Order: sequence, then C-alpha cells, then structure tokens
Amino acid sequence: MKDIILQLNAIQKSFEGTEVLKGVSLEINRAEFITLLGASGCGKTTTLRIIAGLENPDKGSVLLEGKDITNLEPNKRNVNTVFQNYALFPHMNVADNVGYGLKIKKMPKAEIAGRVAEALKLVQLEEYGKRMPDQLSGGQRQRIAIARAVVNEPKVLLLDEPLGALDLKLRRQMQLELKRLQKQLGITFIYITHDQEEAINMSDRIAVMNKGVLEQVGTPNEIYYQPRTSYVADFVGNANILHVGEDAFAIRSENVLMNGEEPCTKEAQVVEKSFAGGQLRILFRLEDGQLITASRYGIDADISVGAQVKIGWLPEHAVKVVEA
Repeated sequence: MKDIILQLNAIQKSFEGTEVLKGVSLEINRAEFITLLGASGCGKTTTLRIIAGLENPDKGSVLLEGKDITNLEPNKRNVNTVFQNYALFPHMNVADNVGYGLKIKKMPKAEIAGRVAEALKLVQLEEYGKRMPDQLSGGQRQRIAIARAVVNEPKVLLLDEPLGALDLKLRRQMQLELKRLQKQLGITFIYITHDQEEAINMSDRIAVMNKGVLEQVGTPNEIYYQPRTSYVADFVGNANILHVGEDAFAIRSENVLMNGEEPCTKEAQVVEKSFAGGQLRILFRLEDGQLITASRYGIDADISVGAQVKIGWLPEHAVKVVEA
C-alpha cells in the first residue's frame, strides 16, 4: 500500500498571460527520491516553488500528509529548500549557518548545538563548524546548505538544481552523497534538474515535464526503456524516432545493429562519424531519407563515411511512442 506524503492536485499557474503549469497532478511517496526532469521553461521550478509556498497556484491544491497547505505561509510548512547558490550567510560561521533556523524557533542553545553537531556529522563536515563560508569549497558549501535544511527535520526536502555550480567530477561524487544521505535520513527528496544522467543515477522515480505538463512519471528503467512519448524518448537518452506509416517508434542508439550483427536488413548510407565522451556515434540515412544514429564504446568501427551498409534492430528494442 502506498504511503503518500505529498499530493499535487490539478495545479495551474500563469505568468503575464502565459500558462506555465497546465493542471499538474502528482502523488509523492514518503521517503522517496523523486526528480522533476525537463528543459528550461518546462515548469519544474514553478512546481517546486508552489510546493515550498513561494508561489500560489491559480487553481489546484497542495496536500502534505493529507492536510491542505496550498495557502499556508512557507515558514509554516514542514518543507525546506536547498537552492543552487546555497544562500549561506557570509557573516556567519558554518555552525551558526546550520543552526539559524533552530535559533529563529527559539530552541535552547544546548539543543541547537547538539542538533548542529549531528547535522554536520551527517554531511561528514563535523570539524568545520567554526569556518566561514568563504573558506569552503563549492562541494562543502553545498553540504552545509543541506545540513542547514535537514537540521529542521522537514517532512519534505526540495532541491533546486543544487549541483549545477559544481564541476563534472564533483557533481558525480555529490550525486552519490546525496542519494546516500537521503536513504540514511528517510526524508522525501523532491529534486529538480535538466540533467538526464543525474536524474537516472539518483531517482527512485522521475517525472518528465514538458511545456507545463507531466509527459511521464516512472522509474528510471521505465522512463528509459519504455518511454510513452517521443519527447520523453528523445529527452532522456536521445533516442532515434522513426516513422512507419502513421506510427512512431523510439530506438536507442546503442540498440542499433551494424557490421553484420543480426538482424541487419535495412539498407543505409553512412553520413557521419564522430567521437565524444568515450562513444563513437555513427549517423546513417535510410532509403526513405530518415536519419538514425548508432553508438558504441570505443574509438573506431570498420565503416567509412559514404559507404552503403546494412543496419537493423531487434523488434523488442523498437518502442511505440505518441508524438509529443
């Protein structure tokens, strides 16, 4: 039986006559790591701000543990937010930053000190309490921002692209740290990103957004291998979308067969070869003019640009999708 902690019911929101959210409904489970994934302008940040109470919906409701919090002030919701810029107070040391929310609640000093020490230990920065924010690396500032949020023991933690300012290596490291932390805390994380790899690596479920609607909600496996629409197929993993009559099919580039692999039955011309991120990508043109990309790990393949070859794919790797 599902243990739903947060519900969005038919949320609508417009800015200056432009509809940003078009009736978004979503149920989020307790202790779940769910990611809102989509391109800039799809509505994911507006959704997060409505959950946080920083924006009010034009229509619809937000329920936390069954209680309607749609019109509740942000500080009266048991929800905390971690922003991309971390928003640490530069004039306060790390311990004071982490304990600020507890101080505002007028908690006893001894209890604040204990809770702060526990939060810093959780993010593996227990020796950094007396440092100032400008003495920390980007990754350390991000951990402090998380410690400041979790010390308040929120029911839901909202994370608005918190890894966006980090370099690639640190970003991947922090993905693992965040997932570990979420499982250890047992807090519901609602995460926002436009990075498909990040979403797949971290999430229990992914909600793919496009132009103010939810295109698909599912596990990373479901989103990647069983996309429902051409938008989801193309946005998550950059699938080939092929048209056969009135139907559209998604085929992942890694599932395109070539070089005599069975079954290779379709005539194609090699249009382009490129190498990026450890992958060789080969662009083919089918007889009907449609383009299809195949990818392989490695530097080269025994195929020359301009050559006529045969390619193919297994029937189970062609997933029927709805044109978005």
